[in-house]
Amino acid sequence: MAARQSSVDAYLTHLTVERRLAANSVESYARDLALLGRFAAGRGRKVDALTRPDLEGFVRDLMGVGRSPRSVARAIACYRGFYRFLVIDGRLKANPSDELRPPRAWKSLPRFLSVEDVDQLIAQPDVTTARGLRDRALIELLYATGMRVSELIGLRPADVNLDASYLTCTGKGDKQRIVPIGDEAAKWVRDYLSTARGALLGQRSSPRLFVNARGGGPGLTRVGFWKILKRYARQTGLTTSISPHVLRHSFATHLLDRGADLRAIQMMLGHADLSTTQIYTHVLEQRMRTVYDRFHPRP
Repeated sequence: MAARQSSVDAYLTHLTVERRLAANSVESYARDLALLGRFAAGRGRKVDALTRPDLEGFVRDLMGVGRSPRSVARAIACYRGFYRFLVIDGRLKANPSDELRPPRAWKSLPRFLSVEDVDQLIAQPDVTTARGLRDRALIELLYATGMRVSELIGLRPADVNLDASYLTCTGKGDKQRIVPIGDEAAKWVRDYLSTARGALLGQRSSPRLFVNARGGGPGLTRVGFWKILKRYARQTGLTTSISPHVLRHSFATHLLDRGADLRAIQMMLGHADLSTTQIYTHVLEQRMRTVYDRFHPRP
């Protein structure tokens, strides 16, 4: 008879197979559970033998080493799900994480670029070269759709319908959604497909829409695209710390600023919960307060 999986391995298998979480999410859970495992080992126990006071002490330790309230809250959500699974699976009789509460997180407003800064950034690639044309198409498409960088680099040519101006992307938990594409972004993707992609691939093939500049390869990586974006930001002289997520935030903020419906933005971003999208309303509230204080005669 095969040995029974450890509690942690069983939970990670459950997340992968039954809940179908993305690999990055499962890796994040595994890291948090590894921390818990080291804590339990330091007390001479297994993780499924920890008590409520043990877990409260562990949370205090996490805060003591400088982890942010938001980070600790994510870890607590992981542990509560883990122990709930152990009870349902019959490995524990009682859940020691019941009523375990995360610390209160401070509000963290997303960084975003102005429309003018986005325009400058998009204009940086040298579109007379295959690499520059690819980069222009990448940045245009990211800003036009607000996709996560993993969704962007994972696109296949068949995922993009340029004639109908939409694409299908696969997000967290392998959930697919349809996102519209603006005419300008569609134009640059079409130009990239007609000339640059073949030039970058040479004699090689790739299932990815966006290929790297060194013989095509399997496609761009998240780190590779981050470096591309950083390079163009330096050329522009942007002082804001730039990342693919900053462009995603810019996409959402600019849409909301121009009157887009919050639920429509939620669908385009692929947020499971509207409360996640609502953080962009705080950005607009902060901006309105600044405008009011600056221009009202009696602020």
